Amino acid sequence: MTTERALDVDVEPLSPQELTKLATLAIEAKASAYCPYSNFRVGACVLLSTGTYHTGSNVEVASTPVGICAERCAIAPIVASMKRPAMPTLRAIAVSTDINPPASPCGMCRQFINEFATTKHLPIYMYGKDGLQGEVVKMTIGELLPMSFGPNDMDRNR
Repeated sequence: MTTERALDVDVEPLSPQELTKLATLAIEAKASAYCPYSNFRVGACVLLSTGTYHTGSNVEVASTPVGICAERCAIAPIVASMKRPAMPTLRAIAVSTDINPPASPCGMCRQFINEFATTKHLPIYMYGKDGLQGEVVKMTIGELLPMSFGPNDMDRNR
């Protein structure tokens, strides 16, 4: 049986320093992207409630569906490193691409983020090719994935 998540809980706002670090690490993570087929670099950074930052970048392979997006690359090792029943508490996510306007997480990443979000108000910051000097789009996981299906739905009507 899974524990009910309080999805309407607000998230503590990030300080300007936390947001700058989150964005900078996501932007820097693009340099690690392995994308020889699309040349579409993506970097991501996840801030946990513990104050730790975790980065990831997209990794493509010739068999395109086998690659992994930057967001999942950042989150999966966090989850895999924890002993159950412990789970990470995500505080914010930043995603960086080389296009304007900034790109949002793909559908698979939205569902993946939703799985580990403890609130639908989890902020996701999206940065484009101009990085910190350019347009920043901020949306919540609830806005990016409305009427989502998640862990709470698995225990319904059982």
